[in-house]
Amino acid sequence: MKRTLVAPSLLSADFLNLKGEVEMINKSKADWLHMDVMDGVFVPNISFGFPILEAVGRLCTKPLDVHFMIVHPEKYINQTAKAGAMMMSVHYEACVHLHRTIFQIREAGMKAGVVLNPSTPVSVLEDVIRDVDLVLLMSVNPGFGGQKFIENTIDKIARLRNLIDARNSKALIEVDGGVQKETAPRLVKSGADVLVAGNYIFKAENPLIAIDYLKSLD
Repeated sequence: MKRTLVAPSLLSADFLNLKGEVEMINKSKADWLHMDVMDGVFVPNISFGFPILEAVGRLCTKPLDVHFMIVHPEKYINQTAKAGAMMMSVHYEACVHLHRTIFQIREAGMKAGVVLNPSTPVSVLEDVIRDVDLVLLMSVNPGFGGQKFIENTIDKIARLRNLIDARNSKALIEVDGGVQKETAPRLVKSGADVLVAGNYIFKAENPLIAIDYLKSLD
């Protein structure tokens, strides 16, 4: 039976109460904690860097799912591993030598994920799909939280699922952007394995109930 994985996005947390937010995640049914690292170059925003990543890593009992929205992410592979990341995901659009980067991530002891922007077709992954542990589809344009869900993502998940099956890949499909009560069931039905949700969880009246809802989907 398929089990939907839930990865709350730290980007939407209350950073004045970061310890409390992480402790809430620890108590919840969430599977991973999703962390978005932005540099203001690859995307038009800056989020947080290694001081936050390392501090959260010391406190969080959930695996860290780290998503780099930066240029030259390959420079930070060993540092990310030392911070305790379980998954390091890099953008296809940011990596000139994607195959090499994927294997460097794995050699550092982490699982390797590749991220696609909304306008990037899944066909670009044909030659690496068997080498990755996860493909993250952005269902909003990366850089900011709280954006409107891009409807084409539903069809894109189906195309990615076909590619994974055709190549006998074990890659999970993760979706990030506009994931909430209305879109989440459709994403899971289309084939998504991992749901990243920010505002829907951290801005909820009861974040634990919001997480429970996403976990109930199959």
